[in-house]
Amino acid sequence: MDRREIAALLAYIGRLDPRTIRTDQGEARDQLAQWHELLGDVPMATPHGWDARVAARQHIRTSPYQILPADVARPWESYRRDRLARHSDPTPSVDPDDQAAWTAELVGTRRAVAAGTVQPAQARAITSGRDGIDPRLEARLREIGSCIPPAARAALAPYRPARAAREAAVAQGLPDALSVRCDWCLAQPGEPCRRRRIGPDDGVRGTAPRATPHPGRLDLAAAQQAQPTEQAQQPAMA
Repeated sequence: MDRREIAALLAYIGRLDPRTIRTDQGEARDQLAQWHELLGDVPMATPHGWDARVAARQHIRTSPYQILPADVARPWESYRRDRLARHSDPTPSVDPDDQAAWTAELVGTRRAVAAGTVQPAQARAITSGRDGIDPRLEARLREIGSCIPPAARAALAPYRPARAAREAAVAQGLPDALSVRCDWCLAQPGEPCRRRRIGPDDGVRGTAPRATPHPGRLDLAAAQQAQPTEQAQQPAMA
């Protein structure tokens, strides 16, 4: 705020709290100089939610103490921190090999966000739970069945045999063994079973992923899959 805006702010505050009014010309001049020194880098208002008059009115409404410049500066600093916390740096439009220009654009964008002249750029997650899926993405997934094209999935199968076996089983309507914990190798849900590597002294030297789950894990997954079906077939109690 420049001196003229500070004077307008003080006049506004004086209408709400007459205790801040200075009738002596020298005192009024000193008050204006003090507020300008402390709030010179605080804008009167921004296009995106900040207004110094609102901050002043809020203080006068909720505090019995006479307003000070800090009672306007503190909300402004909170406003800046909140906006920067919600900001994710977008990729600059300049040549990435020009480090100076790249840095300058990032810094300029952050300063504009903090100053309230532009809105924070927020990175959107593709999925953040079922409620967060973009409807367009959900429709596309229903259309193609997977975010990985079938040709790419087939090409990747030799390099991830456990996942390939799991996907093949699910496609055939078989129970998903990796949806449960393995009681044999203690693999957690979603992790492939592991086989033990035995050394010459019959001691366990390590483990390695198995392409297929242990039979007991398959039986457990099948039993859990059958439970909802059996419950649905039971007659309702009167």
